[in-house]
Amino acid sequence: MTLAKDPTRAVPLPATVQPLPNHTLEEAACRLAEFIDRHPRLFVLTGAGLSTDSGIPDYRDGDGAWKRKPPVQHQDFMTHHHVRQRYWGRSLVGWGVMRSARPNPAHFQIAELERRGRLSHVVTQNVDRLHQRAGSEQVIDLHGRADEVICMGCGQRQPRDRVHERCDRLNPSFRQYSAATAPDGDADLEVDFSGFQVADCEHCGGILKPDVVFFGDNVPRPRVASAMAALEASDAMLVVGSSLMVYSGFRFCRQAREWDKPMAALNIGRTRADDMMDLKLNARISETLALTLAQL
Repeated sequence: MTLAKDPTRAVPLPATVQPLPNHTLEEAACRLAEFIDRHPRLFVLTGAGLSTDSGIPDYRDGDGAWKRKPPVQHQDFMTHHHVRQRYWGRSLVGWGVMRSARPNPAHFQIAELERRGRLSHVVTQNVDRLHQRAGSEQVIDLHGRADEVICMGCGQRQPRDRVHERCDRLNPSFRQYSAATAPDGDADLEVDFSGFQVADCEHCGGILKPDVVFFGDNVPRPRVASAMAALEASDAMLVVGSSLMVYSGFRFCRQAREWDKPMAALNIGRTRADDMMDLKLNARISETLALTLAQL
C-alpha cells in the first residue's frame, strides 16, 4: 500500500491557535515527551476525538455527555426489520463521508511514534481504519471495522460499498435525500423508512451487519485478550482522544491500574478515568503530538 508523505516532522501550528485553560501546547508537549521518555513501550488507546479532524463526528461532548441520541442497539438491529430499514437508509446517505475520510496529522504522528519504537500497540475504539492508512502496523480494532459487512447467518464478508451499491439500486428514491453527517457513517435523516428495501445476504438470505460492535453487544473475547496481552507487555498506557465513557475502553484503565502501569491521557475534556491518571493533558491532540515528537 502506498502511503501519503508522512507529515509528522513538519506540522505547522496555526497562528490562531490559543492555549486551552489547563495547559499551553508547549507545557502539554513537554510533559508528554517526558512521560514517553520514561516509558519507552507505550500501549496507546485511541477514541473518536482522534478522528474529528478527519471530518468524522464524535458522539460525546467535553463532559462525556451524548451530543445526540445514542446509536443503534445490537439487539434492536438483529430483532426488528424496521430498525434495519432505518439504519441502512440513513447509512445510504451518511456513509460517503466516512468512506472518503483521510488520516489527519494525529494519525500520522502516532504512526511516527511506532516507527521510532516508542509504542508497542495501538488499540483503537474507532472503526474507520485511519490508523492503518496512516502507516500504523500494530493496531487492534477493538470495535471492528466499518468498511466491511458480515452476514450474521453464514459469516460471509464483503466490502460495505458493495452493500450500499445494492441498496442504492433497490431504493432509487433515496438519491434525493441529503442530511448532516452523524458518527460512524450514520446521517441525521428522519423520513419514512417503511418502504426501504434492505439488502440481505445474497448467499443465504441472512441479515447483513457492518463488522462493528454495536452498542449492547460484546467485543469478541480473543480481541480483548490480544489487547490485554499488549497492555501487560507495555511500560505504560497513553489514552488519546477518548472520554472512556464506554466500558470496552475503560476496562484497560482499570487493568492498567491493577498492574501498576503508569497512565497518561491527552484529550479535550474530562475522561471517566481522570482520577486514575498520572498525567492528564487537556490540550489539542495533533498540535501537542507535533511538538512532542519534536522534543523526543
